[in-house]
Amino acid sequence: MIQTPYLLFLGDAPDQLAAKVAQGIKDWRPDNCVGQYRMDGCKADVGIKDLTLKEAYAAGARTLVVGVANRGGVISPAWKKVLIAALEEGFDIASGLHNLLSDEEDLVAKAAELGRTLHDVRIPTVDYPIANGLKRKGKRMLAVGTDCSAGKMYTALAVDKALTEMGQKSTFRATGQTGILITGDGVPLDAVIADFMAGSVEYLTPDNDEDHWDIIEGQGSLYHVSYSGVTLALIHGGQPDALILCHEPTREHMRGLPTYKLPSLQEVRDTALTLAKVGNPACKVVGVSINTQHLSEDEAAAYCAQVEEELGLPTVDPFRHGAQRLAAALVAL
Repeated sequence: MIQTPYLLFLGDAPDQLAAKVAQGIKDWRPDNCVGQYRMDGCKADVGIKDLTLKEAYAAGARTLVVGVANRGGVISPAWKKVLIAALEEGFDIASGLHNLLSDEEDLVAKAAELGRTLHDVRIPTVDYPIANGLKRKGKRMLAVGTDCSAGKMYTALAVDKALTEMGQKSTFRATGQTGILITGDGVPLDAVIADFMAGSVEYLTPDNDEDHWDIIEGQGSLYHVSYSGVTLALIHGGQPDALILCHEPTREHMRGLPTYKLPSLQEVRDTALTLAKVGNPACKVVGVSINTQHLSEDEAAAYCAQVEEELGLPTVDPFRHGAQRLAAALVAL
């Protein structure tokens, strides 16, 4: 088990999106967060107290969580100095990076010397099957986006919360490092061997009560040339009964791909639904989630209203305005 509470390590994050792991933990499990640790040049801030390692340990933090995800997920030499110092201060370390803590010989040696634990949450712990495509009992929702880091996890968590508050049976199914650190369980999908990705999603969302909703955390985007494969595995392995479209409207290009423009919501709707019907012909698109963090209240309301009129689907920012309308659309299926 990963010991709580956490000190969130933001490192030298180049922008706020790079700290999405820390932001997600802070937003959804604030009681687990003592503070944040930022290095010189860090351009991210999740809005909690900046602490030194010594201050954080004295305040009760017991695990330093690598809350920044750079492109490629690499532990830099500058980070390494802080991580070793954290072990010496008494912290365990948890990370969801592709660059595993357990592959760093100096971290492994120092942890062993001091009796500390290194948690790599991106290592699959199950031998997942190859997908068989058989229909499972229960209901499933998947968030699909126009881009990466557009709000798919926040949407799923908010919908799960809203369903639970409505008295419905619901379970959030984590498929990425942040979701796993928030809930303590899930499938690190982008670390699963390609042939077994869809099968791991089947494993994650097994037979359940007919009125139970599995709310599946989305990953990547069908239109992102770097990460489209993980999205398709979720669509086919999840066999969703419902899709919710996710979009961040202020971006000028795809995340990390400056020569690629974002697709329209209509394009994502049509492509995702066509592919979803391969595994579940009854699948429907039931709503739209807009990430309005960079819009004012008036701009957010106007944009959601515009999308709702164009697509004829309930459209909200579930984190800002609540996800009740999206949850109600699921219950109405």
